[in-house]
Amino acid sequence: MKKLIALILVALMAFACFACTKTTETPATEEPAAAEVTEEPAAEEPAATGSVYYLNFKPEADEAWQALAAQYTELTGVPVTVVTAASGTYSETLTAEMDKGDSAPTLFQCGNQAGVTTWGDYCYDFTGTDVYAEMTTDDFNLFKDSGEVAAIGYCYECFGIIVNKALLEQAGYSLADITDFASLKAVAEDIHSRAAELGFDAFTSSGMDGSSSWRFSGHLANMPLFYEFRDDGVTSQPATITGAYLDNFKNIWDLYINNSATDPTQLATATGDQAEAEFGEGNAVFYQNGSWEYSNLTTTFGMSADDLAMIPIYCGVDGESEAGLCCGTENCWAVNSQASAENIQATLDFLYWVVTSDEGTAMMAEQFGPIPFKNAKDTENVFFNDANADLAEGKYVVTWAFNYTPNVDNWRAGVVAALTQYSAGTGSWDDVVTAFVAGWATQYAAQ
Repeated sequence: MKKLIALILVALMAFACFACTKTTETPATEEPAAAEVTEEPAAEEPAATGSVYYLNFKPEADEAWQALAAQYTELTGVPVTVVTAASGTYSETLTAEMDKGDSAPTLFQCGNQAGVTTWGDYCYDFTGTDVYAEMTTDDFNLFKDSGEVAAIGYCYECFGIIVNKALLEQAGYSLADITDFASLKAVAEDIHSRAAELGFDAFTSSGMDGSSSWRFSGHLANMPLFYEFRDDGVTSQPATITGAYLDNFKNIWDLYINNSATDPTQLATATGDQAEAEFGEGNAVFYQNGSWEYSNLTTTFGMSADDLAMIPIYCGVDGESEAGLCCGTENCWAVNSQASAENIQATLDFLYWVVTSDEGTAMMAEQFGPIPFKNAKDTENVFFNDANADLAEGKYVVTWAFNYTPNVDNWRAGVVAALTQYSAGTGSWDDVVTAFVAGWATQYAAQ
């Protein structure tokens, strides 16, 4: 009998040891992947703090995001993991990561309306959140059909008419004198009429060479497209356009080509470098281009930032004195609605800190330039600061309607050909209208 009892006790002790082993090993094998990157087990963090997993879109900003995440974790104790997708693989990486359930990203990139169509069920509604309340505009945000704020645009680029303020003042004018197309036209035509006396002209050349033509078949063409789409409430690529604002496009195009040192008949071979040099070397007051030109103008050509400004592209539309610069982005944050309530809140808190703290806004200014948030820091790029100033004044943003262009290269080629012939006097404006309107329908069908 004693022998039997001893055997039972041995068996019970063995079972107890086995149970203890299973209990201590289970958390390590079942712990979410996102928590494994922290130095301490997630179970030791207070449940209310949650955690953040950001799947970053921009490889060039990886180091900055890693440093900022570490700062936030040190400050709050909330684990923030940043994983950066390899260049050109974000869509595939996001799809794979979203399959990981509790370990999926809590913060991801949703770059356009097509992204909302794909990931809308995973996009938490930003309405009423603290980070959304910090935004200065809705113009870069993406919405669901229900009106929910699916993703918020956190940075942008801009283009417009770059101005040499020093030359403008030499001609007897200031930026305050230009508030719409009529005033721009009056200033430009006066400068052009006195070009020999002043030693500079109004506009740089509007070249139709491939290195330059995109500024007009893409960026300038945005003007009639934006206003037409705004009137018609267009939110996805339309099969046809009406060309309702092509007279306004003609207004600004005629102003460009008739108030420049370059004869309109010579535009077919005029290049982008030529236009940049004309402006950078002080031979023209006005130069249509974007925020990306700042470095070239200040570094390559040695222009002073104090002499540079960017104004809207005015074309004679009613109310355009309230227009801001042409701004757009595909950099939008979305919060994973399928994450736990704690992780959603942790992610929203992290974003709020990024756009309000000195550490966060300094990093954003350095890496991304302007951000559409109340506490945005100024950047060295004065064109971005001009865009932010317009937003702060409540001016409307001229968004990037050209993103809807069908079969974009072919459509633009048709517009360039028609503009070149019109400018040289071998074609009519009706040909430009046809290239716009009929060309759009043709390329929509072709794509």
